[in-house]
Amino acid sequence: MTQDDDARWMRVALTLGRRGQGRVWPNPAVGCVLVKEGRVVGRGWTQPGGRPHAETEALAQAGPAARGATAYVTLEPCAHHGVTPPCTEALIGAGVRRVVAPLADSDPRVSGQGFDRLKRGGVPVTTGVLAHEAAEDHAGFFLKVEQGRPWLTLKLAVSLDGRIATASGESRWITGTEARRSVHALRGRHDAVMVGAGTARADDPDLTVRDMGADHQPVRVVVSRRLDLPLMGRLAQSARAVPVWVCHGPEADAPAVEAWTGLGARLLACPVIGGQLDPGGILQALGTAGLTRVLCEGGGTLAAALLAADLVDELVVMSAGLALGAEGRPSLGALGIERLAAAPRYRLIEARPLGGDVLHRWRRT
Repeated sequence: MTQDDDARWMRVALTLGRRGQGRVWPNPAVGCVLVKEGRVVGRGWTQPGGRPHAETEALAQAGPAARGATAYVTLEPCAHHGVTPPCTEALIGAGVRRVVAPLADSDPRVSGQGFDRLKRGGVPVTTGVLAHEAAEDHAGFFLKVEQGRPWLTLKLAVSLDGRIATASGESRWITGTEARRSVHALRGRHDAVMVGAGTARADDPDLTVRDMGADHQPVRVVVSRRLDLPLMGRLAQSARAVPVWVCHGPEADAPAVEAWTGLGARLLACPVIGGQLDPGGILQALGTAGLTRVLCEGGGTLAAALLAADLVDELVVMSAGLALGAEGRPSLGALGIERLAAAPRYRLIEARPLGGDVLHRWRRT
């Protein structure tokens, strides 16, 4: 195989792995393709809930044809005994000729050990192929392992002048049909969708993936220090059907705790700093619970707090061709910035039309 061949098949494996995004937490969304004599003999990706692993799926599909094949895996195969046996043993036992993986797993139970086990088993390993692309795909998993928090995407749907609603609170719909459909696809690629208490009260949102034939729903997270949320709202009344987690402070009212627990919600107690829930504490709690990718959809106060704490990894901004003026509601709350040098900076990674709107994606510099 040439370097070009390796890159070609690794792209296939990465595409397969992305099918698991939003579905496999707390595990990474891995893809695997087995190639023999220039053709695919097996392929797989991490299954919902994190098991079976991608390698196991690909080997099962290939059967005896796996012997002598090259395995393209988007992350170092696991070498530890967990709920399932190590993937390294499965690859060695199947008689694969070679393993190509872009980078090592940062999980200390795996890091480097998977590659070492393969080499000791007589299977050569090639690393570094499309490592940058793979690192982006696994960024949430790496953050959870290394920093204890998930990757955070902040989505804003705004007017030309950065407003999310009129002065009266009307916001449906600032952006068009294609932009709203894109939001549903974005939700489906994240483990959870998060909003602040003000948004939950004002909009009574579902926060589900709709109109896309979805067979999976992300966890719905509400940040509410006092847990003063409507018990007859859509989130509360559907908590048993689609998971609802509420991040709250220590002063949350005991009857409210009991009521939400009774409705089927999961409650996560988080620290309070300066009279507000600590953004870092919120993400640490979500990471401890296993989440690797979280999409925040507002409101302005929560979005500003996350930005001020330097916790926003990616910004997705959908801009519509209308202006609402100074009296409209801003997309972000106060940041307390007096100098440009103190403003959070992001680099543009994508810009494209989205129906009658414009999509911009920004990453932390």
